[in-house]
Amino acid sequence: MAILHGPRLAARAAALSCRFTFLTFTSTFHTTSRKWDKHPTGAVPGLRAALPDIEPSKLVIEKSTNLRTPPLPKTLVFGQTFTDHMLSIPWSAASGWGAPKIHPYGPLSLEPSATVFHYAQTLFEGLKAYRDESGKVTLFRPDMNMKRMNRSARASRITSVTALIKKLVALDAHWIPQEPGYSLYIRPTLIGTQTAIGVGPPSNALLFVILSPVGPYYKGGFKAVSLLATTEFVRAHPGGTGGYKLGANYSPGVVPQVEAAKLGYDQILWLLGSDDLLTEVILKGKDGVTEFVTPPLDDIVLPGVTRDSVIAIAREHGSNVNPIAGLPDKLVLSERPITMGEVKQAARDGTLLEVFGCGTAAIVCPVKRIGYRGEDISVPTGEDGIGPFTKVILKEISGRQVGTIPSDWSVIVPPSSI
Repeated sequence: MAILHGPRLAARAAALSCRFTFLTFTSTFHTTSRKWDKHPTGAVPGLRAALPDIEPSKLVIEKSTNLRTPPLPKTLVFGQTFTDHMLSIPWSAASGWGAPKIHPYGPLSLEPSATVFHYAQTLFEGLKAYRDESGKVTLFRPDMNMKRMNRSARASRITSVTALIKKLVALDAHWIPQEPGYSLYIRPTLIGTQTAIGVGPPSNALLFVILSPVGPYYKGGFKAVSLLATTEFVRAHPGGTGGYKLGANYSPGVVPQVEAAKLGYDQILWLLGSDDLLTEVILKGKDGVTEFVTPPLDDIVLPGVTRDSVIAIAREHGSNVNPIAGLPDKLVLSERPITMGEVKQAARDGTLLEVFGCGTAAIVCPVKRIGYRGEDISVPTGEDGIGPFTKVILKEISGRQVGTIPSDWSVIVPPSSI
């Protein structure tokens, strides 16, 4: 969560995802032993960097013979419609990465003993492609996603996947709606496919990428959410895997989410330790100075791409490198621990201004109340359900995504020649 300090305290939960659903379990794609952070190749045994790297020049393309008509944008439900093609790249401990292939979207053929089914050997990324006002297709900061995927997998040199993703997106670019707020969600996934029962680094794996056209996360406009700050369940802990985008970190969050819904809350706000530390972001204000507070990155906080973008914008504004109209004149960025006690006190003394979450799906997610130890903490929001700081951040990031605000974060996808 993020907090702003100024004449009032602006607490913004710049979370890693607006779903706030992150728990931590281990995956053998990732080791919790810190010694691997210092591994000379950054690779887990079994994903050796010395073996052949992914080679985009070896790409094989099999076009679908059953092309579908993309549905009307207004009928799209997030994450439930997929394009005509996908990308697959096999890997083995013996021979490294195989030839990448773009082929028709369809089921995967895996043995029941594949390690992904038994030991949660899976990790993934999420990014988007956008269509700007001139019709050009762009990706938003794909280098950050590939960097994080490398970190999660402990496999080096898979950044060349970006070039292949561009080709896949270009081939299915007609699935990207032109209407404002719509985009193409991109889901790279790495799974263990070794056919064996036993925990260990996989000897075989599959990297695949699928595409899904999506509309605005909140179709009816922004709706501020309510959060239940939980001390019963733990999202992440020191030495764990909360800072990595592993599939095993997500499904355990379903039960806490259901429990929160029963109590009338939309999402979970995860706390840590006896001090009830937040793993999100807050904004506070005092004496005319607004403080944007976010927990420091460690093995507890996922290094979100949207989170990094919000921080970069706030930092440049606060240092007058790139002043942005609508943000506080005196804005200080702090990366430090935040407790629920601090949030509660800020609400009590009137310095709590806003709380928001952020993530690839929704960009920002305003918060209106937080349930904590039997009482509700009210959080100010604007008349339209979104606070002024959050509104500016939304405009700045979405503008960079669709090209209305020039930025090197926006990477052009060349048209397909296939």
